Amino acid sequence: MPARRYRSRSYKKRFVRTPGGRTTVRYKEERAGVARCASCGRPLGGVPRARPSEMRSLPHSSRMPNRPYGGYLCPACARQAIKEAARA
Repeated sequence: MPARRYRSRSYKKRFVRTPGGRTTVRYKEERAGVARCASCGRPLGGVPRARPSEMRSLPHSSRMPNRPYGGYLCPACARQAIKEAARA
């Protein structure tokens, strides 16, 4: 029986032959989905495909683009939001 943390579909099974000739199962976590724009749903550039635990280990400068709404809205939607904020 696998360990409790591996009993979900977020882990993929990989069968590996050991030097002793046995076949064992290794569990590999699926890759994180791409970050998407909150407004239009387009994939965001400059945001790495990483799980939250991996994101915490990255340097702060490589987590999100350094601009208003960076990592939350795509550039087109961010431009629109800035224009609307300036008009209001």
